[in-house]
Amino acid sequence: MINRLFLFSIVALLMVACKPTQTVNLPEQVIEMNNPNTVPTQPIYNSSYTRNFDLLHTKLDVKFNWEKSYLYGKAELTLKPYFYATNTLKLNARGFDVNKVQLNNNGAYTDLKYTYDGLLLTINLDKTYTRNDTLKVFVDYTAKPNELKTGGSDAIKSDKGLYFINPDGTEKDKPKQIWTQGETESNSTWFPTIDASNERCTGEIAITIEEKYKTLSNGILTQQEINGDGTRTDFWEMDQPHAPYLFMMAIGEFAVVKDKWKNIEVDYYVDQDYEKDAKAIFGLTPEMIEFFSKRLGVEYPWKKYSQVVVQDYVSGAMENTTAVIHGDFVQQTTRELLDGSAGEDVISHELFHHWFGDLVTCESWSNLPLNESFATYGEYLWNEYKYGLDAADYGLQNDLNVYLQEAQEDQVDMVRFNYEKREDMFDAHSYQKGGRILHMLRNYLGDDAFFESLKYYLNKHQYTDVEMHELRLACEDVSGEDLNWFFNQWFYASGHPILEINYDYDEASKTQLVTIEQKQLFTKTPLYRLPIKIDIYVNGKIETYKVNANEALNTFTFNVENKPNLVNVDADKILLCEKVDNKNDSAEWAFMYLNAPKYLDRYEAITNLAPINEPFANEIIIKALADKYENIRKVAIRSLKNVVQTQPELVKTALIKIAKEDPKTRIKSEAISALAKYFSNDNSLTSLFADGVKNESYAVSSKSLEALAVVDKDAAMKYAKEFEKETNSSLVGAVGAVYELHGGAAEHAFFKEKYYSLEGWGKYGFISSYGNYLKKQNDETVNEALPILEDLATQEKAWWMRMAGINVVADLENNYAMRAEVLTQELKSTKGDVEKETTLKAAIAQIEQQQNKLMAIIEKVKLNEKNQYLRKMLGLE
Repeated sequence: MINRLFLFSIVALLMVACKPTQTVNLPEQVIEMNNPNTVPTQPIYNSSYTRNFDLLHTKLDVKFNWEKSYLYGKAELTLKPYFYATNTLKLNARGFDVNKVQLNNNGAYTDLKYTYDGLLLTINLDKTYTRNDTLKVFVDYTAKPNELKTGGSDAIKSDKGLYFINPDGTEKDKPKQIWTQGETESNSTWFPTIDASNERCTGEIAITIEEKYKTLSNGILTQQEINGDGTRTDFWEMDQPHAPYLFMMAIGEFAVVKDKWKNIEVDYYVDQDYEKDAKAIFGLTPEMIEFFSKRLGVEYPWKKYSQVVVQDYVSGAMENTTAVIHGDFVQQTTRELLDGSAGEDVISHELFHHWFGDLVTCESWSNLPLNESFATYGEYLWNEYKYGLDAADYGLQNDLNVYLQEAQEDQVDMVRFNYEKREDMFDAHSYQKGGRILHMLRNYLGDDAFFESLKYYLNKHQYTDVEMHELRLACEDVSGEDLNWFFNQWFYASGHPILEINYDYDEASKTQLVTIEQKQLFTKTPLYRLPIKIDIYVNGKIETYKVNANEALNTFTFNVENKPNLVNVDADKILLCEKVDNKNDSAEWAFMYLNAPKYLDRYEAITNLAPINEPFANEIIIKALADKYENIRKVAIRSLKNVVQTQPELVKTALIKIAKEDPKTRIKSEAISALAKYFSNDNSLTSLFADGVKNESYAVSSKSLEALAVVDKDAAMKYAKEFEKETNSSLVGAVGAVYELHGGAAEHAFFKEKYYSLEGWGKYGFISSYGNYLKKQNDETVNEALPILEDLATQEKAWWMRMAGINVVADLENNYAMRAEVLTQELKSTKGDVEKETTLKAAIAQIEQQQNKLMAIIEKVKLNEKNQYLRKMLGLE
């Protein structure tokens, strides 16, 4: 292809040189010069911000008006021209009232002229400054975040920057708080700055607030002053440079729990109700800091590490330098933590950012994978260290699944300059796909070279901004190898390999053939170089072969004395790909489960054996119920459909044993759910389920209650009534599941109350139960629910929650439609019975009224819904 393109280019140039015409031929386009409709336009290119000034230091003094949700600020910025001399300074400042702009000349303040358009503050300096000059500019301003026109995305729901939570105190169960969210470029809503990721400066901030509140910001709390008017001023100082989007503050009546790593303060700011649980939630943080410091060979570079939990957060968490913000989903009681941490991966992710993102920062949002891919891989490294390879590889598999789901709709370059919005970069490519790519890079280079490359990269670029090529160059400098091929195909191209693997053993020549075909669409996706290992198992021995599947069709031949028990392609299980693995004998999957070492070996074996209703396959699935890793046990439990048909007592005994003895509460709960599914008529399980309801684990208790509803209605309803005041989302969901099956009009009060108190994924499952419950209720109950359903389908902030509401409304309308169809058919068969006809017609009319009410909600959704995915679901796009 290269030679052909080269030849075509030469011919085109000769044509132009010898015969000027109206058409200029280039390799990939034709430009007709006299037809303006065919002249191409420049593609979107989001470059790094041009650095006209170097921001050296930001000094802030802030006070607040809770009633108006205003910040009264004074900012002094120390800067110098980056290279070219200039007499104009432009600062990002969104939605301010600008009161004064002055030059600070050694303590003498003089007014400066400026223009302001609500987004950019353009200051006319008193003279032309060169790169050898330093100046200080003072801005007195008022920030009014609630009066901004705001945007947002799925990753960061709002770009308002500064948030007043429950400012008037009217929400009785919610604390008053103030907090910030700077990424991507939202900190310029509360202080004037050069809001660019390739800028960095030191900082200090004086926060004046009522004495009862705690404050948190970047760096060290150096001083506190009581002002005598009920307020206190806290002085925070950050003397190490970092990007403006990483500046933060948080204010609230937090409980502060102290911890340490070496001589560095490690603090946890939580809601007061969770003070006793703070170390259970965050207590692994010092060990994480120690591990990452050693693994990277670069000690944690900052002077403190704090984590704060805030209400109504607009993202999951944020790696503000030395002061991470978490959404309140990470707050769990010690009892809830019995079922696993909701936040441990997030905690490790945000901490790893303090090397990749904070110490070394992507120079533009196009290069965001340098931040987020590494932070995602930090989760892998922590799990590998703390919980072993199976746990880490389980996370790796989840990352692949999340990416592949997104890839069904959208495949883009990892490093891309043509995004429409900055927030578009915060997707499963930058996070999950990127983490997988780094794992492949580690596997290719080997641990020593990979981690030495990261150490070199961090030390070379500390306190600076970088682009992806600088990571490549660091890896090349350490390994001595040209890695353009790797970075080009994975970071600078879209898509992924789609592989089909076939095998053939030739007895006569004693050779094993392995064919690997790349079947992706090559017009959009590269032909990949795939260096992998193939393990061949023969008579108790393993031979490992390194191959490079770098063609569309790759055939590898191995001399093998006997037919292998197993040929394991991609033996390290590192490829980011879709694949069809056509093993010649299903027994190879059984052999793989028993002999191959990786989590993904065992996972692939179980998922391929599950559909095969053969004794050897069922035997492996039964064996996997006792696998060493919990998720394999879960997969095995969910793969019992065929086994239970032939060996019900064996399955029942195994599940009861798991329900009673498994060390992981979530696996116990899986076994309980399976028992209820497969043995719903077995009253002997009632006592097991009833005992489970009383278990300390919420997972076990909730699944036991749901199971009890299948075998003993009265007992389930009794426990459900006792749990109605519970706030744990798992138990609330279980009560909803019981009422879904057995509830009447009296139980509607429970659904109405919990709808307004639940949040997140717990609410999502609860809504499904609510919809199924309503299908069984009379029109009066459904009419009571209509305002809730309309609120759910039109007002919920999360698009996926609105989707749940839309589905409930659509299912209800369809349920009415089916009822109407049954009555219509009955009406057609009714002849001469006037009274019955009248009754049926009235019932049909009543049903149609209900349908119209539900369709009115759908029409409101269609009128107002902006989410592209939901609009497509509704047939609007």
